[in-house]
Amino acid sequence: MPGSPHIVSDVMTRDVATAGRATVFKDIVRTMQDRKVSALPVVDGGGRVLGIVSEADLLPKEEFRDSDPDRYTQLRRLSDLAKAGSVTAGELMTAPALTVRPGETLAQAARTMARARVKRLPVVDEAGRLEGVVSRADLLKVFLRSDEDIAEEVRREVVAYLFPAPDSAVRVEVREGVVKLGGRVRDTSLVPVAARLARAVEGVVDIEFELDGPGHPTARGKDR
Repeated sequence: MPGSPHIVSDVMTRDVATAGRATVFKDIVRTMQDRKVSALPVVDGGGRVLGIVSEADLLPKEEFRDSDPDRYTQLRRLSDLAKAGSVTAGELMTAPALTVRPGETLAQAARTMARARVKRLPVVDEAGRLEGVVSRADLLKVFLRSDEDIAEEVRREVVAYLFPAPDSAVRVEVREGVVKLGGRVRDTSLVPVAARLARAVEGVVDIEFELDGPGHPTARGKDR
């Protein structure tokens, strides 16, 4: 549907603050504060992403500033101790950075974030050059779609495909992202399929259905 986000490039932030390999610690902190971000992609002179430096990479310098870690801590926190003594983005960054392409779907980006337990991903082209950054908040923008847009897509992509007229007469109602399918269908065994397809529509929060079929049990309930 026109205007509805489907891929990463639709929702990513394009104006991205970055650091170079030689950017020093205080400049990294200052840029994060000024731009109100918690991480910076580290790029080379050609704009290719080398890594990413986040608040988590910076905190060891304060954590170990006035401490003398014991042997166990030294072994267990070797990477953090190294970062505590680092002063440039090249030394501090996590590399290589986990990235996504602008053409990947929002679901693919969400799975990558969830599996890696990260809050944001640099978006790069085929050559690894930075095009933007996508965050968890960006991915949630799909839930800002209007109920009317969602209803129209469900009618077109789900109802018209599974329950074509005149054999079926299905109503689609959407309220605050919750889709309700009601009316008459030829075969209620297709209801679970309809629920799965409707849930795949971006912006859908939940599915409810109340569908009757001649000679078949009435299908009522929620898709859980």
